[in-house]
Amino acid sequence: MFTGIIESLGKVESVQSVGGDVRLRIGTTLDMSDVHLGDSIATNGICLTVVEWGENWYAADVSRESLNRTTLGSWKVGQRVNVEKAMLPTTRFGGHIVSGHVDAVGEITVVREDARSIYYEVTAPAAIAKYLAEKGSVTVDGISLTINHLRGSVMSLNLIPHTAERTNIGTWKTGAQVNLEVDVLARYIERLMLGDKAAHSEPQSKMSMAFLAENGFSK
Repeated sequence: MFTGIIESLGKVESVQSVGGDVRLRIGTTLDMSDVHLGDSIATNGICLTVVEWGENWYAADVSRESLNRTTLGSWKVGQRVNVEKAMLPTTRFGGHIVSGHVDAVGEITVVREDARSIYYEVTAPAAIAKYLAEKGSVTVDGISLTINHLRGSVMSLNLIPHTAERTNIGTWKTGAQVNLEVDVLARYIERLMLGDKAAHSEPQSKMSMAFLAENGFSK
């Protein structure tokens, strides 16, 4: 688990094709002294398992699933990425619960200055719009952010100077692709509301007004 509070900026040092998937090496200024084989490090919001590491780098194997569901397939050597080690029980919980399991790729559609902060609009795929809520939390490239306003599947976000200085948002331009993870609670609530029907339902959601009324959630 992660908090979405970025600890460091990393840099992609190599992207190597291995047996149909990818071995990735990330340079980092993280303190790697307490890292062990199999530990998790969120990299642009993707939970990666450490398979090799050194004083200022780590390597991870990336599956086809991750390549298909995230922006990782387009990463280039030298690219800056947001990095966060898995949280400890003693960690101050400054963001929200982040699993590092990316739900979809979104697109930056608006970038402009807004006083001292930067205003962004991010368009999410329609399939995850139901999991987004105004003033709710969303993870964008590993950063825990609050949705200011929501228009369909378009989120508006404001990033303060501190966040801009410590993350890779300086590379977010109009048209850029970003990893999105919705609040984990939204995913589980939807599944729980299916009740006993969950074992027999199709993978996609069966949520509808008729379903809510049938189960006492609406009149």
